[in-house]
Amino acid sequence: MSASPSAAPLIERYFTVRLMRQREVSAHTIAAYRDTFRLLFRFAQKRLRKLPSALALEDLNATLIDAFLADLETARGASVRTRNLRLTAIRSFFRFVSFEEPAASALIQRVLAIPAKRHDKRQIDFLTRTEIDAILAAPDCTTWLGCRDRTLLLLAVQTGLRLSELVNLDRASVHLAAPAHVRCLGKGRKERCTPLPSATQEALKTWLKKPVRCDGDALFPSMHGERLSADAVQALLAKHVRTASARCPSLASKRVSPHVLRHSTAMELLQAGVDCSVIALWLGHESIETTQTYLHAHLELKEAALAKLVPHELGEPSRFQASDQLLAFLDSL
Repeated sequence: MSASPSAAPLIERYFTVRLMRQREVSAHTIAAYRDTFRLLFRFAQKRLRKLPSALALEDLNATLIDAFLADLETARGASVRTRNLRLTAIRSFFRFVSFEEPAASALIQRVLAIPAKRHDKRQIDFLTRTEIDAILAAPDCTTWLGCRDRTLLLLAVQTGLRLSELVNLDRASVHLAAPAHVRCLGKGRKERCTPLPSATQEALKTWLKKPVRCDGDALFPSMHGERLSADAVQALLAKHVRTASARCPSLASKRVSPHVLRHSTAMELLQAGVDCSVIALWLGHESIETTQTYLHAHLELKEAALAKLVPHELGEPSRFQASDQLLAFLDSL
């Protein structure tokens, strides 16, 4: 019987060949998958008393993987959602291994058979039009920073771009000639164009006339001309939400993040009667099922549907009468 292959070269080929070269996944995906295997190998080292570089593929069996996932929840306090994301990374690796090492198919299939856990799905958070207007009115547009922040927030709430898509926009990504649109490279390295409303067009025209900082290409740079980080965008949003809370008290009880702005875009499109398939294209969703989650959160749509129902006439209760001899026989037993 041949010895089990070493796990180390498989992991190296998985990241460098499969993820980086063949699939060209984003840096965020690389980082998330890297962290998963860091945790897995540290757990295996502690459990098996073997250095990660000395692990064989057979050491990473379904029993170890299952114990690792359980440890994430119990010892590290990870949520079910995080546990499932770690399992997704592990499954991806083992699907790659199934082509590299077909002789290990039995081990691979047992790992791939580990199921994801069901978990409670929280209702989507989104903002009302009044809350959005209050946030957009918070920046001081007489200053360079205020103009940048308002334009960024307006673009975010009008287009529904992801945070990673926003911070990676260049000045060349904006096309103001008809039809005006912004072009971005989204999740899964999919390029898409999103139309720009007239108010957003005007704001962008004003912003693009501002002096460029340090000859940078970023559409929304920092004071030093560098591209804004995700943390910087979250911080500026939090600052303007605090200011807007004085004008709109309902914001004080809400946790507003850049992704909540994205949710708000989807809800406004849905309320305007836009079809879910169009919203999916607008937001860059892989599946329309993702978009349909907004339907569950939109109470007004549910109330409108309820209003269209014909109310039941409540009469005197009557005994059920079987309409068939066989049913009558069964009822008599």
